[in-house]
Amino acid sequence: MKNGLLIFSGNSNRKLAEDICKFLKVKLSNASIDRFSDGEIRVKINENVRGHDVFVIQPTSSPSNDNLMELLIMIDALKRASAQRLTAVLPYFGYARQDRKDQPRVPITAKLVANLLTTAGADRVLTIDLHAGQIQGFFDIPLDHLFAANIFIDYIKKLKLDKNLVIVTPDVGGIKTARSYAKRLGCGLAIVDKRRVDDKKAEVMHIMGDVKGKHAVLVDDMVATAGSLVEAAEAIKKAGAVDIYSTITHAVLCGPAIERIKSSRLKKLIVTDTIPLPKDKKFDKIQVLSVAPLLGEAIKRIHDEESISVLFS
Repeated sequence: MKNGLLIFSGNSNRKLAEDICKFLKVKLSNASIDRFSDGEIRVKINENVRGHDVFVIQPTSSPSNDNLMELLIMIDALKRASAQRLTAVLPYFGYARQDRKDQPRVPITAKLVANLLTTAGADRVLTIDLHAGQIQGFFDIPLDHLFAANIFIDYIKKLKLDKNLVIVTPDVGGIKTARSYAKRLGCGLAIVDKRRVDDKKAEVMHIMGDVKGKHAVLVDDMVATAGSLVEAAEAIKKAGAVDIYSTITHAVLCGPAIERIKSSRLKKLIVTDTIPLPKDKKFDKIQVLSVAPLLGEAIKRIHDEESISVLFS
């Protein structure tokens, strides 16, 4: 029988960890995370964790390498301090886009990260909206994969776009997710067929589905440079869409993303706080929704040995 629930946070998204603790009505546990003079990460757990059920919250977003290494060191410290069970909570799972060999002599880094987390001592992993579902199979420990769809669907309903709504996926790979949105909102579905020119640029070929005279909602799991998103929004607008919204779980927003979104056809970009959004990336077109209640409920259910499948419906 495990002792009490303890939640620790790395430096990557401490605000989200604090919000999760407020939801659970527990105190964020105390750990010191800083650097040695040569830049190496130093971690010290400042309270007793022996026999406890421990959750470490740390999205491995930019700077990915630092945040990943910080997480691995925290896991090692907690396991050596005799935590009974340790769950790595990665709201955003970095390196997820490198999930297969699509070219000769390239790594499958998502599998490598899975191995590192297991070797460091994680007993299970909790994450949201993996870039590729098959990453779950890279782990030899239990992985709970949550979806932010409910959060976005509730927000879309509040927009009161009624039946004049169409869900759009910016690429063929997102059809399954987009279909689930369309089914639950009782609206149409469209697909943007695009061709990737290189790893940084894609061009829209044509649109499958009716968007003319409709409010379009583009759904995807992440936005990085926003090139594909902005191109899709432009194509949808030219096809006759009225207003264009986008719901995207992970706001990576790197390179020219902010400038592109500001000058794009998007009326609103709705994201979550799986990745912390600095002040210089916040402006009127971006709406941030919290995943703290979703993660908090999942953590509670894992600790109490209850099913979390109810969170998927």
